[in-house]
Formats: sequence, structure tokens, C-alpha cells
Amino acid sequence: MIDIKERVVLGDLPQTIHIKGKNVNNPVLLFLHGGPGISNRHTVMQSNDDVLDDFTIVAWDQRGTAGSYFGVKAKDLTIERLVEDAKELVEYLCTKYNKKKIFVIGGSWGSLLGTWLLHKYPENIAAFVGFGQFVNGHLNELISWQYCVDEVTKANDQKALEALKKVGPPEMGIYKGGYAGMKVQRDIMMKYGGYSKNEGKRSYMDAFVKPILKSGEYTLKEIYGYVKGYKFVLNNMWSEVGKTDFTKTCIKFNAPIFIFNGRLDMNTPAILVDDWFNMIEAPVKELHWFEDSGHNPMMDEEKKFKALLKEKLLKIAKEENL
Repeated sequence: MIDIKERVVLGDLPQTIHIKGKNVNNPVLLFLHGGPGISNRHTVMQSNDDVLDDFTIVAWDQRGTAGSYFGVKAKDLTIERLVEDAKELVEYLCTKYNKKKIFVIGGSWGSLLGTWLLHKYPENIAAFVGFGQFVNGHLNELISWQYCVDEVTKANDQKALEALKKVGPPEMGIYKGGYAGMKVQRDIMMKYGGYSKNEGKRSYMDAFVKPILKSGEYTLKEIYGYVKGYKFVLNNMWSEVGKTDFTKTCIKFNAPIFIFNGRLDMNTPAILVDDWFNMIEAPVKELHWFEDSGHNPMMDEEKKFKALLKEKLLKIAKEENL
């Protein structure tokens, strides 16, 4: 059994990863969390025992959050720097497990990071899987904000409507009040089912805070780093996220790309995915819709998601002897 939590220096900053598996010969699957700044190490490590027969899985606290918070500098919180961190981590894992390539999966912000990684550095990536797929930061927030306005109007929720009008509409992804304004919109979006139709995922407390605290995955120091880091990272990176538009920057890929997307997602609105996907040129590209899922189909339709993940990635692993 492989169960290793370690620190790896990426771009001169020690960063925390957790590796779990059953066989060192299995293909490696690296998870890229969302946010930016919102680690999912606890979820990756506790919800994926059913894939350990086939993959060695890796969770990573990205620069600025949880175990990778300490020593971070604001000037280094850029998309370019985090892509370089990811590239270095991929290379480290290839060396550690004697692989020529590994698989990468990313959701939400992780899909933005993974898409850039695949676009710039495909050499060591067997395939990338995106979900809660990011496409365009400006349109992402406009559509998500308008969804909230429409839903609270239908519900005659005047308090929420007034709150939304105070913070939006967003401009280039930025809400009035910055992080605080975005948090207002996200809370309302979650409450009205834009994140998930699952009633247990209608608040940040239930969907994020409680699972983190109950998991036992993080030390007290790492929880401190999480609490301090996520807002620090978001405040420093969100303007760059808001200016990102993959229809103008990331169209050609030299490795397979799969999008597993929730049809009901209004966090990174699903309506943006089709047009961008149709523009993509890649050796293999596939778009799979999860009709009953929101932002995270890996949780909303877990069995279907993991079955498809194994089917697509293990086929490549076999063909490329990974």
C-alpha cells in the first residue's frame, strides 16, 4: 500500500502533496483542486478508494493554500507560476514512479490550470480530464450572476435580489467589494441550486467547511494555512482569472482532452462549454454530459463519473503502456 504525505519544492516553495495507491506500477492520476486556493486533498484521499486498484492518486495543495500556504508571496500568485508549479510536479511524479506520462484531472479553477498545463506542456501528460470546465472568466460571472437574479426573482426573495444588485453585475469577473462581493453571489448561487441540486450541498458550510474539519486530513497548521490562504489566493489571482478566455488562447492541444461536465452547472456555466469544445483541435477530444449534475459531477453522479474515467484513461494507459 502506498500512502505518502510529503513536501515537494516547486518553484522554490515547499508544497504539500499526498499520494495513495496499491501498486507502484499503476498509472498515476494527479488531481488539481479548485478555487484558486481551495484544496480538495481531503475529498481526493477519502472518496477514491474505489479507483486505487487502477491508479495511484495524487492530491496537491497548490501554492498559497493549506500545507502550501507558508512562505507564499503575493507576486508569485499568477496563472503562469501555478502552471509552472504543476509542470514541475508532473515531472517529479514521472521520475518518482518511473513513468513517461501521467494523467491529470481538474475541476473548476483546476480545469483552468489543467487546460493551460495541457496546452503548454503536453509532453508528460497522457490525457487531461476537466469538469466544472472553465471557459471564459468574464462571461462565466455574468451568466452566473444573472442566473441568481432570475432565481431569486422567481422566488420573490427581495433580500437576495438587493444583495445581488449591490455587488453586480460583475465587470471582467470582478464583483463590487472583490472577494466579499463574489462570496455574496456564490452563497446565493449555491442556495438556489446552481452548484448542485443536492440539498446537502446548498451552502459553503455543508459543502466545504464541515468536510474539511471532519476529514482528519489536515494538521492544525495546515487548517490555519487553509483559512488564511484561500482568501489571500483568491484576492491576488481573481482579476487574472476574470480576464482569461480559452476561445482565444487554448484551442490546440497535443494530447487527449476529455470534458466530463454537469449539465446543470451554473458556477462555471455549462452553456459556455460547447462552443469552445467545438473549436478544440486535439489527437483525441471528447465531451461527456452528466445530465443530473451541477458543478461537480464526480460527486453528483459518482458511479457514472468514475466508470467513464476508468474506461477512457485505462484504455490510453494500456495503449501507451503506462
